Amino acid sequence: MINKIIGWSLQNQLTILIFTIAIITTSIFSLKETSIDAIPDLSDVQVIIKTSYPGQSPQIVEEQVTYPLSTLMLSVPKAKIVRGYSFFGDSYIYVLFDEGTDIYWARARVLEYLNQSSQDLPEGITPQIGPDATGVGWIYQYALKDHSKKHDIFQLRSLQDWFLKYELQTISGVSEVATIGGMVKQYQIIVNPHKLQLFNITIDEIKSAIHKAHNETSGGIIELAEAEYMIKSSGYLTSLDDIKNTIVTTRNKTTPIFLKDIADIRIGPELRRGVGELNGEGETAGGVVILRYGENALKVIQAVKEKLKLLQNSLPEGIEIIETYDRSEVIEDAIKNLRAKLFQELVIVALICAIFLYHIPSTLIVIISLPLGILCSFAIMYFQGINANIMSLGGIAIAIGAMIDAAIVMVENLHKHIKNNEKKPIEWQIIYNSCKEVGKPLFFSLLIVTLSFLPILTLENQEGKMFKPLAYTKTYAMASSTILAITVIPVLIKLFIRKTTTIKKSPLDQILFRFYRPALAFMLKHTKLTLGFTIIALLLTLYPVFNMGQEFMPELNEGDLLYMPTTEPSISIGTVTYLLQQTNKLIKKVPEVDVVHGKAGRADTATDPAPLTMIETIIKLKPKSMWRKGITIEDIKRDLNKIVNIPGITNVWIMPIKNRIDMLTTGVKTPIGIKITGSDQNIISKVGTQIEKLLSKMPSTLSAYAEKPSEGRFVQININRQKAGQYGLSIQDLQNTIKMALGGHNVGQTYEGTKRFPINIRYPYNMRSSIEQIKDLPVMTAQKQYIPLSSVAHIDLVHSPSIIKSENARIASWVYIDTNKSDILSYIKAAQKTIHDNIIIPTGYNISWTGQYESMLRAKEKFFFIIPMTLITIFLLLFLNSKDIKESIII
Repeated sequence: MINKIIGWSLQNQLTILIFTIAIITTSIFSLKETSIDAIPDLSDVQVIIKTSYPGQSPQIVEEQVTYPLSTLMLSVPKAKIVRGYSFFGDSYIYVLFDEGTDIYWARARVLEYLNQSSQDLPEGITPQIGPDATGVGWIYQYALKDHSKKHDIFQLRSLQDWFLKYELQTISGVSEVATIGGMVKQYQIIVNPHKLQLFNITIDEIKSAIHKAHNETSGGIIELAEAEYMIKSSGYLTSLDDIKNTIVTTRNKTTPIFLKDIADIRIGPELRRGVGELNGEGETAGGVVILRYGENALKVIQAVKEKLKLLQNSLPEGIEIIETYDRSEVIEDAIKNLRAKLFQELVIVALICAIFLYHIPSTLIVIISLPLGILCSFAIMYFQGINANIMSLGGIAIAIGAMIDAAIVMVENLHKHIKNNEKKPIEWQIIYNSCKEVGKPLFFSLLIVTLSFLPILTLENQEGKMFKPLAYTKTYAMASSTILAITVIPVLIKLFIRKTTTIKKSPLDQILFRFYRPALAFMLKHTKLTLGFTIIALLLTLYPVFNMGQEFMPELNEGDLLYMPTTEPSISIGTVTYLLQQTNKLIKKVPEVDVVHGKAGRADTATDPAPLTMIETIIKLKPKSMWRKGITIEDIKRDLNKIVNIPGITNVWIMPIKNRIDMLTTGVKTPIGIKITGSDQNIISKVGTQIEKLLSKMPSTLSAYAEKPSEGRFVQININRQKAGQYGLSIQDLQNTIKMALGGHNVGQTYEGTKRFPINIRYPYNMRSSIEQIKDLPVMTAQKQYIPLSSVAHIDLVHSPSIIKSENARIASWVYIDTNKSDILSYIKAAQKTIHDNIIIPTGYNISWTGQYESMLRAKEKFFFIIPMTLITIFLLLFLNSKDIKESIII
């Protein structure tokens, strides 16, 4: 069969050449259109559900929203993990699916199950599905800087929310543009409870008055002077004056009571759970561009940059868009580096072939066949949907050495035939005989190398996503060269070596043969000694194999850094804003730092379930040409660690992409961590603290930090039902007062062109800023008399979870661990023994290790499966065609 293909190819040169040109054209198109990224996206297929429950504590959010949705999502087909996050006012559910699940099929199934959730959720609460993207999709980040100092933080936020955000979302491949920091403008109705008492008005009446005063309608159509006119009536609240002049009621049926008579109407900031800061210079607003699942990151970033250049001209004078994170830089650096290495390999191969073949036409055959095989690989990559990244291109780089073997062997064999037929012209039969002689064994030898990587495709989860692209592209490159060896290369030989020619031996070839032949003769003569030496050498490799360090993936230098310190729980937004600014100022002092853009809390996106205590600062470094002489990224980290030395803050300096992959896949932000699950948050926190203290004492531990969610601070209002009943007050009456008077309640929004801003009702700050003032909070009874809140409720300060995390509907907490030990598995083994000997885990509670180690362990287990699979594959080929395989092994 192989010989027939070789013969047919030589007889149909034109067909082969046309087919080759078609492949080249298709491959060049594929090369241009192939998605490009730095590394494979290792995140799981996931669907995010975000549910806002304004003003509610984490415990209420967990009980009424997160837990019902989590239990419901456990039934979704192919869902393997359901992670829940309950924050103040927000619930996040992350549904992680089995590998290979189509993202849009998964979203459809989640929406299908969400339709069943309405009866289990509080009235008016509607879950929303997040963008078709992951946290790894954060590809570009920017901040707005006001050089003129004429625009406040409200205006910067409005520019981002109502202009830049929507313009950038029109770009193909952008899933979402999330806002970071800034303040949302809010129309605040600060009600004076004493005036409410004076005019005998309740908060509910104010709410009702706003609704009645905030509406527009149409009056149909009338005909005037042979033309029709549509009738409309204005009625929207669009300014402070409109709100101030809203009538609430009338006194003595004649005197109107306006809202301005009983409340202070002003503009202020909406309650926020995220802060943005730039270069230590103060708060700012900004945005992050989130890539749609499976899109071309490099292409989208380039489109975003071009769009922002155009939008810059439309911004008010003095406002500049500052780029703070650009993944295209690491993508281009990684691809540029790999392209350079591939080019170097091609040049080296060409030089070596020229030196050893010592014949220019023969060298050209080898040089042409190599890029052909690589181009074929890119075509297959494109149609399979594999993007070009450091792993997929690495597979091609690995294959280059073996890809060229067929061309070299065929050319060398032709040289032998030419030498044996020096007096004859190089005819079709000589070329056919030389190709036929080695074609079959060559085909099977390349086939063995091609199939040897196939067992790697059995890898799953994160390790599969990491190494499968490499295995695919290496296999495609080898498969392409295998097919080219019996089709295109014989035709190239016929085209380039057509006339009678004299093949000279390379001088270097002759010198090497003087050493090679005696060495070969010696080894064949002393076979036992040769085999014994080989076995001893093999056994000597076992010691380093079992004693070398183990990690899943070495840290990739992404060019930028992410500062992710851990702060104390229940830190106020004012304190975290100050802390963020101070750390950014200190970071900016390092000479290699270009831009520092910090975020505390969460961005306005479902892909960022961060508490207010979490700081994430992107550190954009200057080009390496501007660094101090001899300094490395590790030196910069050490300098930053020395400068940013704030008591109570644990510094973490990591790479942005790697951190987001770890957080999404394992739930931890360090290489390894311990997950504690159970039913009581307090017990889980206690166990976590004990583990933190134990592991911190281990010499190989760099840092250990246990989450402390139970240390959140709350004002607990316990309503006395009996006393409330005596005043004719229901629980709902009191809770409505507490919600609107203390927490504030949005009763509508203004319509200002394309912009929308909330209208909020609440009591003055000086009536809710301390425990004593809250106790004296006036509550209207059924008899329309005011009594202090303390008359019907007990008010006290308590500790309670500030964030509640869960996994598969069980409460969970994590201990984050960083170690300087290269062998992570041996560290875990020692840590497990320490925990087992010193801590008694309560019944019904469980601890388990998580992080990179899980992927590494799975990959290690598969490794011992892959080797036998590879050997079995080779032996099967030997069994099927033993003669040809033996010849191929010799070749």
